[in-house]
Amino acid sequence: MYVCTLVFSFFGEDREMMSESICLENYIRSIADWPKEGILFRDITPLLADSQAFRAAVDALCADFVDSEVEYVAAVEARGFIFGAAAAKQLGAGFVPIRKKGKLPSETESITYELEYGTDTLEVHSDAIEKGAKVLMIDDLLATGGTMSAACELIEKIGGDILGITFLIELMELAGRDKLGGYKVATVLSY
Repeated sequence: MYVCTLVFSFFGEDREMMSESICLENYIRSIADWPKEGILFRDITPLLADSQAFRAAVDALCADFVDSEVEYVAAVEARGFIFGAAAAKQLGAGFVPIRKKGKLPSETESITYELEYGTDTLEVHSDAIEKGAKVLMIDDLLATGGTMSAACELIEKIGGDILGITFLIELMELAGRDKLGGYKVATVLSY
């Protein structure tokens, strides 16, 4: 039995609440055995393709941080960029891209972190934010938490003060939230 539990209203251009609401779960497609056998992939492309669902998702991601005086929104490529840039616009904040190694043209800070199958490296421009700036971290999915934990450490390394982290989807069984224990964590949908 499928039950829709989350309904969101969303903001108009003048930031007043509109009366429309939408169930975001209806826009997440589950694909079995992708990208490999045994994985149930949560596909957000139907949500991105629907303007009202996308707008409602961005509103939901920002909801806990509207009055937090966010100065920057930071996100890891690639799907994090979609939501991060939209949230930055909505919150009146700057956007900070966190990229894979070798993708940024100016001086960078980097962090290498452990994955289930090896290591990866993230980079950010050394001058991406002002020291002490209030930063909101955003991504589409919280799985094991390793990438976001590294991204937070990287933003703090360049002087950011992380106000919180927000995700569209949290995969509860992977316990990624445990790696983010020192931060305020908000999620929109949980599976």
